[in-house]
Amino acid sequence: MRRSSKFDNINVVPFIDIMLVLLVIVLTTASFIQTGLIKLDLPTSSSKIEEKETKELKIFIKKSGEIFLGKEHIAHNRVDKTILTYDKKTPIYIYSDKNVTFQNFVFILDILKKNGYENLGIVTKHE
Repeated sequence: MRRSSKFDNINVVPFIDIMLVLLVIVLTTASFIQTGLIKLDLPTSSSKIEEKETKELKIFIKKSGEIFLGKEHIAHNRVDKTILTYDKKTPIYIYSDKNVTFQNFVFILDILKKNGYENLGIVTKHE
C-alpha cells in the first residue's frame, strides 16, 4: 500500500491563472504594433510566421498598383534594376493589399524568380 504525501499532486490552477494574465497582456500590447508605415489592407491566413529583425527588403504593393521598396516609391520600369542591387540571400517580404490586381503581384514575383531570389515571404494578417 502506498502512502500519500502532500507533494504527490501538483496544483496547476495558479499556473493557468498566470498564463491567462500573460495572454491578456500580450494580446493587448500586440494590438498597438503596426506591421508597416505604408497603409495596406493585408489578406488573412490561418498560419502565422513571425518576421525576424535582419537586413531585409520589404516590398509593398498598394491597391492602386504603386510599388514601394521599403519607404521609397519605385516606378514599374525601375523595379527590376532596384531589386538587383540587393543580395540574392536577402530576406524579401511582400506586403500586398488584398484588393490589388493579381497582375501586379505576379509582376513582382516574376522579377524575383527570374533573378534567382528564393528567400521570399508573403505577409498576411493572422485571423
